[in-house]
Amino acid sequence: MNRFFSTEPDGGGLRIQKVLRDMLVFSEQSVIKDPPFSKLDLICCRNLLIYLNGDLQKKLIPLFHYALNPGGYLFLGTSETVGEFGDLFATLDRKQKIYQRKDVFNAQRLPLAQFLPSMAVGDAGAPKSAGKTSPVGKLPLRELTEQTLLKQFDPVAALVNDKGVIFYLHGRSGLYLELAPGEVGAVNIFKIAREGLQRDLTTALHRAAKTKELVQCAGLRVKTNGDFTTVNMTVRPVAIDSGEEVETNLYLVILERVTPAMEAKQEHMTQDAICQETFDNTQSDTHITALKQELRNKEEYLQTTLEELETSNEELKSSNEEMQSVNEELQSTNEELETSKEELQSVNEELATVNAELQNKVADLSRANNDMNNLLAGMGVATVFVDTQLRILRFTPAATQIINLISSDVGRPVQHIVSNLIGYDSLVVDAQAVLDTLTPKAIDVEAKDGKQYNMRIRPYRTLENMIEGVVISFYDVTELKSAQHLLAVANDQLRYVQLGRDARDAVLIMNSDGNILAWNHAAHKAYGWDESDALTMNIRDLIPEEVRDAETGKFREIALGKSQGPHASVRLDKSGKRIPVEFATTPLVDETGRIYAIATLERVV
Repeated sequence: MNRFFSTEPDGGGLRIQKVLRDMLVFSEQSVIKDPPFSKLDLICCRNLLIYLNGDLQKKLIPLFHYALNPGGYLFLGTSETVGEFGDLFATLDRKQKIYQRKDVFNAQRLPLAQFLPSMAVGDAGAPKSAGKTSPVGKLPLRELTEQTLLKQFDPVAALVNDKGVIFYLHGRSGLYLELAPGEVGAVNIFKIAREGLQRDLTTALHRAAKTKELVQCAGLRVKTNGDFTTVNMTVRPVAIDSGEEVETNLYLVILERVTPAMEAKQEHMTQDAICQETFDNTQSDTHITALKQELRNKEEYLQTTLEELETSNEELKSSNEEMQSVNEELQSTNEELETSKEELQSVNEELATVNAELQNKVADLSRANNDMNNLLAGMGVATVFVDTQLRILRFTPAATQIINLISSDVGRPVQHIVSNLIGYDSLVVDAQAVLDTLTPKAIDVEAKDGKQYNMRIRPYRTLENMIEGVVISFYDVTELKSAQHLLAVANDQLRYVQLGRDARDAVLIMNSDGNILAWNHAAHKAYGWDESDALTMNIRDLIPEEVRDAETGKFREIALGKSQGPHASVRLDKSGKRIPVEFATTPLVDETGRIYAIATLERVV
């Protein structure tokens, strides 16, 4: 700030340093009303387009393209874009909104009619003002103008309204109105009037509009092509005799060039005298009158200018208030957006917290699930979980050895699954009974591989004591059943041994292979082997070789369940002596009826 600005002595503002003022030209420019600049390298128009409607924005972007040199740059505000005119500008920085002019050779010509005056002469129709309907509608403008010109002598005239907007031009107006080349359109006569004519034209038109009377201005010095031309100007209100109503009043501005002869007649008058209605015969009175008239004209011109400035000031104040209102709305919107952003951040933080809690719960659930799976797998218990519809929910790996299950069977009904159980096909009925009665069941079953299981069916209860299905568990009791069988056999053997221990005849117990399992004292006396040696022997060791196959064949028939009556045979004692005997054979069976051993009662004869 200190480098490029200096503080005003009264402290009321800042002034740009002279070094910058010498380099730059500062001027007010209406991008909507004023003609555009040309051959610019950079246009910086930031935060203006957002205050304009869409139609104005569509007009300004092509104007910027026209005003820039080839390859020139356009710098817009952060909330502004070139919109649908991407074919006119290339985007260099989308975030900073920096664009570069494209050379578009087939682009439509820029409509400059809103800035350039009309070149129409004679039969040219009344051009329409930008965005407005011609105030004279369909009136015969040519005839109206020519009828009025009959009252005057000079052929140069312009039909205007009280604002100076030209509707019709007649004659060679180039001497008095400086028309720029280009497309024609509605223009204001004040803006195109040549030097020496503009001020008096403004005053005269305002006076005619105010008084509704003819106003004359004589001896005006108009600069044309470096020379001055003397002109008499008349502003005449136009009377419309057709009876048609018009939207505004019309005035005919008549410009008459003063010839040398006319100048000779008026040489006693001051060349600067304007706006006089009468001429005095006395030169001094004429001079005084002209000066007074000129003073009044200047006062009127100043008053008109002051009114225009006040009007412009009011419009600027109104625009400023609108801009302030829009700015306040934008600030309010920005605050609402900030509030929404904070709320979203708060919600996001809450969601992040909830997400973290859910992740922790998922991790805990995963650990519990893993613990349960490892526990079930480690116990080796075959378990199947089913729901209240008897559909499979999950199962342990050991269950696949008993029931033909694969991972894709989850969700299938139990009755669709084939089991490896022998003689048991009421699993569905028993599971449904447990669901109905909530009473657990325990059933002994046997698989095809010979393993025996204790199957237990019990309700599946949640922590809230809700029944959500049943749990079917298979406990391997093969070894237990085998131990129970061995225990029963041992008990039977013990009973026979106790019975045979006191018997006077030899008592032998052997298995289906002929291995001796029991040997009483009478057998020791008859054959010579004590009990410890006999328990390591086979019944074949007691049978002579010539009858050994026949005797062992009888034992095999007894093991298969065929009965044999008492019969005589021969045994060998410990010394190898042949001893004739008579013996009876009895099969030993368990609780299932299966023969597990053979007992013989032998007597020496």
